[in-house]
Amino acid sequence: MISDKSPSAKSGESSPPPGTQAWYAGVTPYQWLILVIASTSWIFDVYQGQIFGITGTQLLQSVLATTDPARIKFWKDVFFGIFLVGGAIGGLSFGMMADRWGRKPTLIVTILMYSVFTGLTYFAHTLWPVAILRFMVALGTGGAWGVAASLVSEVFPARARTYASGIFHASSVLGTWTATFVGILVADQWGYAYLVGVIPAFLVVWVIASVKEPQRWKQAADESAQKPKEKAGSLVELLGDRRWRTRAILGMILATVGLSCYWGVHVAGQDLAFAMLKQHGVDAKVAMEKAKPAYGYIEVAGGLVGLLSFGPLCARFGRKRAFFWSQLAACLIVPVTCYLPQTYAQLLCILPVFGFLTLGMHAGYAIYFPELFPTRLRATGTAFCFNVGRVLAASMMVFSGWLKARMDIHLAVSLLGGLFLLGLIVIHFMPETKGQPLPE
Repeated sequence: MISDKSPSAKSGESSPPPGTQAWYAGVTPYQWLILVIASTSWIFDVYQGQIFGITGTQLLQSVLATTDPARIKFWKDVFFGIFLVGGAIGGLSFGMMADRWGRKPTLIVTILMYSVFTGLTYFAHTLWPVAILRFMVALGTGGAWGVAASLVSEVFPARARTYASGIFHASSVLGTWTATFVGILVADQWGYAYLVGVIPAFLVVWVIASVKEPQRWKQAADESAQKPKEKAGSLVELLGDRRWRTRAILGMILATVGLSCYWGVHVAGQDLAFAMLKQHGVDAKVAMEKAKPAYGYIEVAGGLVGLLSFGPLCARFGRKRAFFWSQLAACLIVPVTCYLPQTYAQLLCILPVFGFLTLGMHAGYAIYFPELFPTRLRATGTAFCFNVGRVLAASMMVFSGWLKARMDIHLAVSLLGGLFLLGLIVIHFMPETKGQPLPE
């Protein structure tokens, strides 16, 4: 067993002067192991969500027994909405559980949930059983992110926390790439892609054998037991205390903007590629298969660079500046991507930039949200920001499906990209946490 004796328990310690020490200097083997486990859980978490984005058209053609594109597009966005709502409920519920009962048991439960119910989707071939299973998968995926993000922030020392949290969230791209590879491999045999989703259940064995509760959480649990008014995982305290309530609400709106634009704008890169290919006379079935790697590999490669860059940007310029300029740039790149390319090759050239700017800021949620709340409320507050944001984003997904079904895809995506402007306003009122210890 790798020891967890490290400076991590003092993750609020002040950082060394810039330039005197690399961020990873002194990081222990156990801390690296936690990052690998947390990232692995997040990779498979993302796979469970992305596999529907990639195979959803074939799945819905099968369960609806139709090839009507408008109907399929509508139900695809409805399913995205169901997934977001399930993620919100699971994230908040499991976030509270993680603060009360510990990070380790909660992470185990969430991984098992999203693995088992994804696998069961293979056996469902009508609309509502698939919808129910996707909802159950979402409960697990929503819970896993907040727990893993809190775990990384509590285990790593202050100078490494920003970078480690950024790497953790950036690992999501491996989930997207895996889903893209599997989606292409199975083609219209979509059921096999969901059987693959059972694999992360074996990660539970690794978690049981390796993960220990962070010392910071143990101390907070002891203090909470001695102070009944400071109950761990209390939604009442989170929303009853003005300081934490303000941060939770603003963080939730910030996440709503990013998640709405992720599912309505970023993922639409596949739709833009499909539309471009169709415009140039490519058969619809061929265009669908070619659009998958255009989004899943080329666009998401740019997104990976954006995610990995966001941690260093936060460390250098602060959380607020990084979010502000990223959202402004994202708002500008959306109409450029929709209208500037005139050929498929030109679109492929701009998609990585589109991915970089529309996805990169998402690493900031794993960096920023855990820094806003005390240990006894960290997973609860982080989950509230990210997952209640999913509920509001779910309503936007229904609107997105309605909008895309009634107008040109380029105009619809451009209009949805205007949501990034709301994020510019929200981040202005949020606190700067750069160089600050984790609140207690």
